[in-house]
Amino acid sequence: MIEERFGDQGELFFEIELITADDFPIPVEAMLDTGFTVFLAMNKQDVEVCEWTYLEKEELRTAQGETIFDIYLGKIILAREELEIPVLAGDEIQEILLGSQWLKKFNLIAKYREAILRLE
Repeated sequence: MIEERFGDQGELFFEIELITADDFPIPVEAMLDTGFTVFLAMNKQDVEVCEWTYLEKEELRTAQGETIFDIYLGKIILAREELEIPVLAGDEIQEILLGSQWLKKFNLIAKYREAILRLE
């Protein structure tokens, strides 16, 4: 189980750890975006710092239209689990985004009035 926080505009923020190719953990904050349907998206610069393995390019539909992303094999820790996942990388991505695929693996508990936010 991981407990995290709501942003000023009601965003859902979770702490994750990016595991570099050298097995060095980098703690970061990621925002859950239920409109994003894969596991993780990051700015390409941040992915390059992790030195993850490049897999391929993929064209995906976004709110701005069709966009080509680079796909990497990344390693993260979320809810105390170390996981290898595909990571979308793009130059225009501002936040580290967790996608709705996580809702197939974890239950989301979000109670704004009680300030309770968890993935378990």
